[in-house]
Formats: sequence, structure tokens, C-alpha cells
Amino acid sequence: MGNFTFPFFEINPISERDGWRLCDFCCANENHLSRFFPSTLASNLNPTLSKLFVEKKVNEFIKHEEYLFTLKEPQNRKIIGLVYVKAIDLAKNEAELAYCIDYTQTNKGYTSTAVKTISKWALQLPNIHTLRIIAHKTNIGSIRVAEKCGYLWKETLKKFFTPPNEKPLAMELYVLDHER
Repeated sequence: MGNFTFPFFEINPISERDGWRLCDFCCANENHLSRFFPSTLASNLNPTLSKLFVEKKVNEFIKHEEYLFTLKEPQNRKIIGLVYVKAIDLAKNEAELAYCIDYTQTNKGYTSTAVKTISKWALQLPNIHTLRIIAHKTNIGSIRVAEKCGYLWKETLKKFFTPPNEKPLAMELYVLDHER
């Protein structure tokens, strides 16, 4: 369920064996993740925390509450990125995609490929007809990924997200409907 292979990476559902790899990914990308993925980072600062985080995410995947996918290099199985299908709202038939990539893997097209793939997968879930991506206007890479994957800008969400030690930020909402 949800395993995808490409020439330079693969996408897999989070696995109980991913604890150490996820800890390594988060620690290596601490500066990259601290502003917009503070909870993921805080939950993976050491192997014990990562083990608990992974167990929780595997359980949520099984229960269809939230889906976390890893992007891995096929040779050494190193995690190079994450894609979440989260904030699933069955009353509105929508969910949110959130994604991050290892700082050494940017601008290679991996994130766009992963977002396109997981978007297609998520829109095949029962009762999910709309996907959202929420990005800050300064996160040009994330906005470029959203647009490359067919998401359309819908609106600015005022005071929507508060990064650690900052004031609330306005965020840009991009939407992909099932018809696309």
C-alpha cells in the first residue's frame, strides 16, 4: 500500500524500522526544519523520541488518521524527505499535504515527484476530494512545488501559523481538486 519506486529515490509508508533513519534526517536538517516542522523536529531529536514518534505515525497510518511517507535513497535506505497527508477532514472531504526534503537534495525534482505521486494516491482515498498545501510566501521552493503539481493559489490565511519564537504568520493556501 503506497510504495513507489523512482530511479533515484523511493516513497514508502513510515515503517517501524525508520526510527534511527528519521532521527538522523531530522538532526541533519535541524536548521531546515525548525521553522515550519517544529513538532516533527522536536519529536525526533534522539533515537528514543524517534522510536516513539514512528510507532505513533505507523499506528495513525493503519487507522487512516494521518499518512506519513518517507523518501529514501534506494542504496543505503537513508531518509531524504517526508510527505505527510494530514489534517484529514472527512466532513469537508479534504486533507493537507506537507513536505520537506534534505537540504542536500533540493532542486533535483524529488519533492515535486513525491508530491505529485502522493497527491494522486491521496485523491484515490475514499471521501478525499480536495488537497491543500499551505506555504509561507518566502518559501519559494514549496510554492514552486505546489504550482508544478497542479495546485492553484486560493487565498492568504491571515495569522495562520506561528513558528517557534515568532509572531503568527500569514500563509498561502494552494488547492488541488479531484477533477484535476
